[in-house]
Amino acid sequence: MIDYAPEVGVESDVEKFENHFPMSNEKLTTVALIYDFDGTLVPGNMQEYDFIPAVGKSNREFWNDANVLAETQDADPVLAYMARMIQEAQSTGLSLRREAFQESGRHVRYYAGVEEWFKRINEYGLSRGIRVVHYINSSGLKEIIEGTSIAHEFKKIYACSFLYNVDGVAYWPACAVNYTNKTQFIFKINKGVESVYDTRLVNQYMEENRRPVPFKRMIYVGDGMTDIPCMRLVKNYGGHSIAVYNPADKGKRKEMNTLIRDNRVSHVCPADYSENSEMDTLVKTIIDKIAVDTCLEQLEKPRL
Repeated sequence: MIDYAPEVGVESDVEKFENHFPMSNEKLTTVALIYDFDGTLVPGNMQEYDFIPAVGKSNREFWNDANVLAETQDADPVLAYMARMIQEAQSTGLSLRREAFQESGRHVRYYAGVEEWFKRINEYGLSRGIRVVHYINSSGLKEIIEGTSIAHEFKKIYACSFLYNVDGVAYWPACAVNYTNKTQFIFKINKGVESVYDTRLVNQYMEENRRPVPFKRMIYVGDGMTDIPCMRLVKNYGGHSIAVYNPADKGKRKEMNTLIRDNRVSHVCPADYSENSEMDTLVKTIIDKIAVDTCLEQLEKPRL
């Protein structure tokens, strides 16, 4: 987990906003807003902004090499791309230290409105008695995400990562997050288990009413086919799944509407996070619904 502590004595924006509301933190309803990263918050893949150009490859060359490696070795495509990153860096003398990957993250560019999104949605949630908690669930590289300007917005970043030797140099995958094992992190969020290492607590039985974030209070945002297992899981358990697409690709919406027809996702919209955008309106509406549903649940409880 990445901890970004605010300056001592400096009140965060969320804290300032919370002070305007009479409800205590205990009375706030927690909603998990879970995002893929590549193609969801940023156009393309994170490696394409700095790492791939730095090793002298085109995007097409790098990904083709990774896919050929996976196919010829019958390997997991995610593990194959991680291996290619190590191989390419070693062959070109590029640093494999964590700090170098984090520096690469500073070159990432976002879809419209992403950097302002979190504060606005947090404040809107609080105005409805909702505490919105943000997570990343990505097949991209955690170390690169750590270097982005929005890393501090996430309670936990679940993503691929490397092991590092005593000299701080990456040498082997520590965690590989592929398209299907992404779903394990949905269950970890559901049960409040943040550790990637832990396999005991996440598999222990826990009554639904004791789980920190019920599935019905999850919103999953992904960019289509690679996120279908997670989006389908969240939707089937009563949560909300949103498939986003690059707004520049005008014909993409028609293609992705098949995901709604096939009952795989709840909604499809452009990856534009600006205020008053379709995405902005949709997520605020879902927050409204969760707030109303929570009030109704309270009213349905027997009174003594």
